[in-house]
Amino acid sequence: MDPITAAQAKLAQGDAAGATALLAAAGDAGNAEALAELAIWHIGGRYVARDLPAARALLRRAATIGHVDAALMEIALTANGSGAPADWPAALALLRRAATTDPLAAQHLELLGKMAITPQGEPARLPAPLVLHRDPLVQRFPGFCTPIECAHIASVAAPSLQPATVFDPASGRMIAHPIRASDNAPIGPTQESLVVQAINRRIAAATGTVVAQGEPLTVLRYGPGQQYKLHLDTLPGQGNQRIRTAILYINHNFAGGETVFPDLGLKVAPQMGDLLAFDNVDAAGAPHPRSRHAGLPVASGTKWIATRWIRAAPTSAWALSDEARAASS
Repeated sequence: MDPITAAQAKLAQGDAAGATALLAAAGDAGNAEALAELAIWHIGGRYVARDLPAARALLRRAATIGHVDAALMEIALTANGSGAPADWPAALALLRRAATTDPLAAQHLELLGKMAITPQGEPARLPAPLVLHRDPLVQRFPGFCTPIECAHIASVAAPSLQPATVFDPASGRMIAHPIRASDNAPIGPTQESLVVQAINRRIAAATGTVVAQGEPLTVLRYGPGQQYKLHLDTLPGQGNQRIRTAILYINHNFAGGETVFPDLGLKVAPQMGDLLAFDNVDAAGAPHPRSRHAGLPVASGTKWIATRWIRAAPTSAWALSDEARAASS
């Protein structure tokens, strides 16, 4: 029996400590799969306590042996500062090393080379915004991302797409989202390729915020008839409020699906690569009632967007993940 299967069997028996020890021993014997699996356990914090520095060390060992996925996760965590201070140059050096043997890493490196970024991964320039409304501020950035950047975002999220759900306190179960009919997937810290992180930094610059204020970039896919009904993006009872929203349109081969602000008399037709950014709060930081918006039903084809909700103060994907897990447990 391979060590991962054996570890899963121990978990089924309620022996998390034994499962962890088994993987650690296999890793010490040079099993890269066991090292990567144990790193994932330390990242998830389900079977063992979350320990990001330990996870980073395990990923390094697995990547050194030749584990491709471990190498890509290590690159992501190095750049976004999970388990150690963020270090873009070090992450880029790791990507260059991985690209010598891994075609996917080579693709990431090639795309990164086409992006206008500084040596620290920050945007070197931004497209000029079109102001669509001033109170609340609504801006459109034409050509914010290239078609290949849009395709990259979709490819990262596609394997994780799931129907939108929400926790129902009455039943204690996850149920279909009452106002959003779509498939969605957040791009979490371990999935954030350097390309995704460079785009997140570009969004931060365009919205006048820092990258740490953003929630994970979330990809949403709408089929025919699916929509996001009229809503506010602000969160009730939340101290660290969602002050801005950025929506990146990542395809345009569909009909319908416009973003509408009925109180502003504004309808925005999606165009691949354009970014729509708008304020959710007023000058006092309270939810702005006129920022209500909706994604109209898709008439034909499939609509893909990537949304980044931006908080008033820096937040953590790890903390948000723990909050979501606590709410659904």
